[in-house]
Amino acid sequence: MSRPHLTHWGAFQASSDGTRLTEVRPFPGDPEPNELIHNVASAQHHPTRVDRPYVRAGWLEHGPGSAPRRGTEPFVPLDWARAEELLGAELRRVYREHGGTSVFGGSYGWGSAGRFHHAQSQVHRFLNTLGGYVRSFGTYSYGTSEALLPHILGDAWAIIRGSTSWEQIERHTDLVVAFGGISAKNSMMSSGGVARHRIRERLARVKKSGTRVVSISPIADDTPPEADAEWLAPRPGTDAALMLALAHVLITEELVDHAFLDRYTTGYGKFAADVIAHGRTPEWAETQTGLPAQRIRTLAREMAAGRTMISVSWSLQRSRFGEQPLWLGVVLAAMLGQIGLPGGGFGHGYGSSAYPGEGGSAISLPALPQGHNPVREFIPVARIADMLLHPGAPYDFNGRRLSYPDIRLVYWCGGNPFHHHQDLARLREAFTRPETVVVHDPFWTATARHADFVLPSTMTVERDDFGMGNADAELWAMPALTAPHGEARDDYTIFSALAARFGVEREFTEGRDARAWLEHLYTSWKQDRNQDLPDFETFFATGFAELPVRPVDQVLLGDFRVDPEAAPLPTPSGRIEIHSATIEGFGYPDCPGHPVWLDPGPEPADRPLHLLANQPKSRLHSQHDVGAHSRSTKHHDREPLRMHPEDAAARGLDEGAIVLVRGERGSCLAAVRLSDALRPGVVQLSTGAWYDPDPADPTFCRHGNPNVLFADAPTSALSQGCAGAHTRVEVTAYDGELPPLTVLEPPVSHNGT
Repeated sequence: MSRPHLTHWGAFQASSDGTRLTEVRPFPGDPEPNELIHNVASAQHHPTRVDRPYVRAGWLEHGPGSAPRRGTEPFVPLDWARAEELLGAELRRVYREHGGTSVFGGSYGWGSAGRFHHAQSQVHRFLNTLGGYVRSFGTYSYGTSEALLPHILGDAWAIIRGSTSWEQIERHTDLVVAFGGISAKNSMMSSGGVARHRIRERLARVKKSGTRVVSISPIADDTPPEADAEWLAPRPGTDAALMLALAHVLITEELVDHAFLDRYTTGYGKFAADVIAHGRTPEWAETQTGLPAQRIRTLAREMAAGRTMISVSWSLQRSRFGEQPLWLGVVLAAMLGQIGLPGGGFGHGYGSSAYPGEGGSAISLPALPQGHNPVREFIPVARIADMLLHPGAPYDFNGRRLSYPDIRLVYWCGGNPFHHHQDLARLREAFTRPETVVVHDPFWTATARHADFVLPSTMTVERDDFGMGNADAELWAMPALTAPHGEARDDYTIFSALAARFGVEREFTEGRDARAWLEHLYTSWKQDRNQDLPDFETFFATGFAELPVRPVDQVLLGDFRVDPEAAPLPTPSGRIEIHSATIEGFGYPDCPGHPVWLDPGPEPADRPLHLLANQPKSRLHSQHDVGAHSRSTKHHDREPLRMHPEDAAARGLDEGAIVLVRGERGSCLAAVRLSDALRPGVVQLSTGAWYDPDPADPTFCRHGNPNVLFADAPTSALSQGCAGAHTRVEVTAYDGELPPLTVLEPPVSHNGT
């Protein structure tokens, strides 16, 4: 029997023999199916599945404490009762002696598309019943936006979720200027899932309507061919210079909508004076970007000549000083006076995920209550290594002077920081500092290998749930398709048993098992939303529930445009803040009161190439990197490095050559893939290869994880966001014997006492 299933990267139909998936096919309703669905079956019973509970041998022998050998020692298999006994006792000790401020509740939310078995919700609910935890703020994807946008435009999620619809762009837009492109591969993913992929169809319809697209990116295929986009390829990291030059032309050629600026914005005068005073002309921008000054000038005129959408991808704010191009995108849209008009203005996230511009459900979805967290301490999400390495150290964040908490226990569930974070050798050192590290994971990821307790959690196909993506308007039933692998359990079952040992089982479970929670969440949500939906058993048997759809004529900030007094923005002034007195008052040299050009410093002579570490096409983040589709894109099991033929020829490199990529903090192996879709001087190595450090040198990844190359530096003191998109490298032939990989097999284990 074939049954449907939903993942973050797509829906599929699967057949099963009860133990494994025997066939996986695209969901018939998906117009652009995603090949990532074929990673699921091949990964499910891979040797790297965690088959039972494990404890690090050194922890079992010596007990909790900082452990320089964490990540290198063998593991000891345990039965569930022994694992619960040891971990329950350790949790009691930490909370009794140090309290919730010593526990970091790590999770990044991508463990499941399901609403109940959402790892982040599960671990946070569990830790709240014990006494709370130190949380993280923001995301690696758009953490800089989450800090900046509330000061100048509004809540980041509201801006992204409220993006002007693709239907409005198709009907009304003359020109889309896409800084960072509109990526088809990123549009295949969405938190919570995505059943129908539409980005290629959307862009084909936009082109057919007569809309022009200008894709501004060092990578040509950052916008798919359906858009028939003009490709402008600036040097990486120079988008702010280009935007300032466009602003200069709008100012000097009197193409600015002053009536809009006067009514809807504040601070334009300071910004404009600064642009002119510093001579941010197209000729100056040409020296920074490599783009012809005349094309910059004509582009500004084209933007002012019709209805223009300024799109800024999430990738631009994931670099040093990432606030500047994001802020400048808003400023350019305001100068054109088109914010709040159908098809015009500003967009943030088109092509960064599946849902910006799509309708989706008009009502919120059921979710597991997480309870109350009495701990006020938090960290920006990308500062985890700083926190573990420097407890008590002060740092700046968004106008506040904070200090890092002293973490004794890390509890990670549903994520892999060794994928998201930068300077992995430093993160590895940071993970040796806590007294105990606990990880729930289906696989032996790098995070699991750097833990003390590793508890095997189920994959989504091994448990009942329901889910829906932000771009869809159908709630999907997700019945288990197979039995769990080995002794794996779902997170809820694991936490329920631990809660019982802690004496808080009733508080955590409220007397319900997982199935009862699913029925309770669905039924109470159905009643609260007053929706005419089937009862739970009917819904779970039929597989779908149709929900109300958001309007297709959505326009970002349309109400604000109609009446800014009646619908003010949630900024200090209630208007668009081109100059922010609040940010200026923080006094941050790396993020002043209005957007400017911040000099990145001298170019390193020994690292002449620009490396872009973007999201992979063959997997979501690092999920299922051992899956068949992900591995099919590698060469000798090394991650592919795209390189312009001119750069390869200058280094004597051919297609498929194994190379050493050397960055600011480390090096990795990769396999050359020649492509003229890159600007010369730029190489591209996607994230997500499982970190496989050389035992003698953890700065060297044998597999191809680009995060070993980067410094662990934030975008700025304002956001402390992830700056993992762009760095400088050199690429040379690797002449040694190709080292074996360890990440394709489980770590060494032995029986303990």
